[in-house]
Amino acid sequence: MTTAIDDARLDETFAALANPTRRAILARLAQGEASVNELAEPFAMTLPAISKHIKVLARAGLVIRSRRAQRRPCSLDPRGLQQVATWAEQCRSVWEARFEQMDQYLQQVQASGKDTRTR
Repeated sequence: MTTAIDDARLDETFAALANPTRRAILARLAQGEASVNELAEPFAMTLPAISKHIKVLARAGLVIRSRRAQRRPCSLDPRGLQQVATWAEQCRSVWEARFEQMDQYLQQVQASGKDTRTR
């Protein structure tokens, strides 16, 4: 069974993941929720710059921003990566078939190379 993939959302997710700062933010959130200040600590960036990265991640469906009194914690939304996993899984059978074809071809080349060297 294949799941329909929203190409626009997938493009947005890959674009968000293309940035190393955003990937680092996601890695931190994989350990648990954190505030914007906590997420900004390891970076030499302003809070507004980190907030922009978080907004990109939220638009891509990778981060959930919530509000608890004065605190605004961010957390990882695993559903955002599910579409990437679904896309990769759908491509997997094609990749495996091509690797198998390449393996068969290499075996033929090796076999024919051995035949010509023994003559």
